[in-house]
Amino acid sequence: MKRVLSLLVFALALNGCDDGNLIQEDINFEDVTTESCSTNDLIYKLNDKEALILDIPSTSFTTEPSTVGAPTIIDISSTNRVVYRLYNGTVATDNICETIAPATPYVTDQWSATAGEIQIFTTAVKTVNTTQNSTRITGYNHNIVFKNITFAKTNGTQVYETFPFGDYVTTATSLPFLFDETVEKCGTSNQIYNYTTSEALMLNIDPSLIINEATPLNAPRTGVIGTTTNIFTYRLFSGLLTAAYFCNTTTPTTPTLSQEWNGVAGVTGTSGIIEVTTTTNGPGNYKHTIVIKKATLKKGNNSFLLGDSFTYGVLLTSN
Repeated sequence: MKRVLSLLVFALALNGCDDGNLIQEDINFEDVTTESCSTNDLIYKLNDKEALILDIPSTSFTTEPSTVGAPTIIDISSTNRVVYRLYNGTVATDNICETIAPATPYVTDQWSATAGEIQIFTTAVKTVNTTQNSTRITGYNHNIVFKNITFAKTNGTQVYETFPFGDYVTTATSLPFLFDETVEKCGTSNQIYNYTTSEALMLNIDPSLIINEATPLNAPRTGVIGTTTNIFTYRLFSGLLTAAYFCNTTTPTTPTLSQEWNGVAGVTGTSGIIEVTTTTNGPGNYKHTIVIKKATLKKGNNSFLLGDSFTYGVLLTSN
C-alpha cells in the first residue's frame, strides 16, 4: 500500500511541473472588466491582489471593424508589453496609472511577456432606435487574445498557446446629424446639399426627380441611391464649413475632411429609396420634399442604417 501511495505522489509531482521542472501557475483575467489610464496608453485588469497590464500604442485600437479571420496582429516586444503582477495587498488604479505609485501595496512578483502575439478583433458597437429602425455607431469593441505568449518569471518561463485577455471598448466620434429641412441646389450641376457648420449631406440627384410640376397625392417621384447618379454622401469636418465649400469644380481642401460615409446602392422598392413630393408654393414656385427610405451609409467595413424614413429636406424652385 505504501508503495502505491509513493508512486501516486511521484506521478502528481511530475504532472505539476513544466519542462523546467517548475510548478505551472495559472492566471485568468478573462471575466474581469478592462480599464484604461487617462494619462498614458496602458490598459489593465485588476483582480484583488493581481494586475494584468497591456502597454501598446492607442493607435492599435482601430475604428475599422476587422474582417473574419483577419484580426490586428501585434508582436510582443520591449515596446509592446504584457506584464502580470502580484501584490501583497489589494491593488487599485493608482498603483497602475500614477507616475509615482503609492508605496503600498507593493509588487511581490512580476511576469514579463518575452514572446508571442497580441491579436485584436474589432467590431462596431451600435445603438438601435426601434421606432425609426435606425442604428448609430457609439463605440468599438476590441476583443484581445494573446497567442503563444511566453512569460519570463522569477523561477523560469510559462507559455500559453491561447490566453484570452478579454474585451476593451473605445468610444466613436459621434455624427451630429443636426440638419434643418432647407436644402440648396447648385446652379451648374445636379448636386443638392444640406449642411451645418461641421457636417454636410449631399445628393447628386437624378434631374428627373426635380420637376416644377406637382406630384399626385401619395404618388411621389422615386429613384434609388446609386453610384453614378443619385450619389448620396455624408461628410464630417474638423473645421468651419460654409456654403463656399459647395458647387465647385474641384473639391476644396478646407475645411479638413474628418469622415466620409457613402450611401450603399439601393434596390428599387426595397432599400436606398429616394422619394420626392412636389407641391405648389405660390404662383410659379414649387416645394420639393425629399425623403430617403431604408438607406445604409458605409465607410470601409463600417455601416449604419439611416432609418425607415429620413427627411433629407425641402428644396424650393421656381419657373
